This record gives sequence, C-alpha cells and structure tokens, in this order.
Amino acid sequence: MLATYFIPALAPAESVSSDFATRTELLAIDTLTLSDAQFLAGDSNAKAAITTGLFRIASGVGRLPVVVLQHGSGGMGGNIEMWARELNAMGVSTLALDGFTGRGLSSVNTNQGALGRLNFILDIYRALDVLAKHLRVDPQRIVLMGFSRGGQATLYASLKRFHKMWNKSGIEFAAYIPFYPDCATTFISDTDVADRPIRIFGGTLDDYNPIALCKPYAERLKAAGHDVQVTEYATAPHAFDNPLGPIPAAVVANAQTVRHCMIVEEPAGVLINASTRRPFTYKDPCVELNPRVGYDAASTEAAKRSVKEFLKVVFKL
Repeated sequence: MLATYFIPALAPAESVSSDFATRTELLAIDTLTLSDAQFLAGDSNAKAAITTGLFRIASGVGRLPVVVLQHGSGGMGGNIEMWARELNAMGVSTLALDGFTGRGLSSVNTNQGALGRLNFILDIYRALDVLAKHLRVDPQRIVLMGFSRGGQATLYASLKRFHKMWNKSGIEFAAYIPFYPDCATTFISDTDVADRPIRIFGGTLDDYNPIALCKPYAERLKAAGHDVQVTEYATAPHAFDNPLGPIPAAVVANAQTVRHCMIVEEPAGVLINASTRRPFTYKDPCVELNPRVGYDAASTEAAKRSVKEFLKVVFKL
C-alpha cells in the first residue's frame, strides 16, 4: 500500500516577513590565530585556523550590498541577530563572523588575553577574500560593522598600514561602523586610515569601553581630514543594542576592562602601558573588573535609524 503524504501549500510571498533571508550560507574562512605582536609585525608564522561566517542573502537579484558583522568578547549575541534582520529587511545582505567557535572559544570577557585583540582584523580581511569572489556580492558595496571587541577591530581595520600588511583581497570597505569600541590604544600611524567614512556609536553610561576615550581619536582623525562622526546616547550602557541584555544594566562578573589604561604602540610592534613603560598585559594594575552591560530600547531605536540612513547613502539604495 502506498503511503500518502500531506504537502502544505507555500505561504504567499506577501505574508513572509521582510527580514527573512532568501538564502543562508555558512562560509568557511581560512585565517590565522596570532598574537598582537605578530599582527603588528606582519608575522604570518602562526597557527592556521578556520572560522565561519553566517551569510544571509537579502531579497533582491544579482550582486547585493553586504554588511559584515563582527561580534564582541561575549560571542555572537542577540544584537548580531537583530542587526542582521534589520539590514536584510532593507535589502542588505549580512555576513556575521564567528571568531570564537573555530578556535575552541565561546567568550573572552574574563580572559581577554585568550585571543589577540587584533586577530579579528585579520579575520575580517580574510572574510573579504571570500566575499570578493561571491557571485551575490557587490564588492564595491561592503560595509564593516562591529561591536565592543569587534567594534575595536572595525575601527582599526581602517588603518592603511594594516590593510597593506594583511588585506590581500583587492577590495576595501565602503565604510566603518564601530559600536562601543575600545579606544584605549594608540597605534603608530593611526590617523592614516582609508578614505572612507567612519561612524562611531556609544553610550554615556558605558563603563566597559567609555565613549569618552574615542572622542580624542575621532578629533585627531578629523584634523587629518577624515570623515568621522561620534554619536553618543545619554542613557546607553555597554552593549545597549542587545535586545536580550539586562534591564537595568548588570555587572558582568570578572569581565576585564581597560577603561583606565593608556596603551601605546612604542616602539613599532610593541604595545606598552604608558604609565609603567612596560609591555602591556591583562595583569597590569590598570585593568579593572566587573563592568556593566544592558539593553536600552530608546538608544537602540535611534541607532537603527542613524545606521539605516547612513547605509542608504553609502549603498545608494
């Protein structure tokens, strides 16, 4: 006797949420796991690694604009999913990079030294290698957006020096959008950045990566003739755009913050604690614990509007 199967009718297109990706792909990214010293020296004699990126292709035909999303110290949180859906809904594909799982990590909040802080920049450039060859990607319309540790990577991935050493893809980002980045480090030639707009977002209540540390760097970039803006939200703590974050903000027990450190690259390739004049480590007295994170709906909605308006201009949507 033949079995009978019920095949449900497909839902009409108009009933499907606009933030659905039309296709998802898990992309393998060949990269390296290296120290900050190796990264700064351009030393590729490091352990090979394979990380992944979740590529969500938005509705549309042909080559589409893409936003690369780089998570922070806690891994792929709810904000990554939220931004992917928001961007997909406006016809922009997203590539969410997972810099941890392939390296056997899930979080580095309490041990920032477990992975070089500049390693994400290499991962990001290696992701460009993959996107440059993808038939559904417009290589001239790729924007980088990152959060916390990923925001730091996003901000400093703009340095021409780093591009020259590590970006072999043949393409550049159209813009950089760092959310609450760590701006406690001054790198050599850090005002010589790509001729692309940079938009920094953060909150006044952020005691993890204070937005106040980013303002002097932004002013130095402006003085060097670059298109940089800092947007500060008065009620926003760290990770304010994560809809799964606590309300009010809560302590991340034993998480490490360099909010009171001054880190300088001096000499080239060596990051030192400016106060001690010794190589910086996460055992330095300036490293503090127990910063707070939390969701702020009003700031998130404002940030969504600003980012979308910016991307419409950059992508010519």
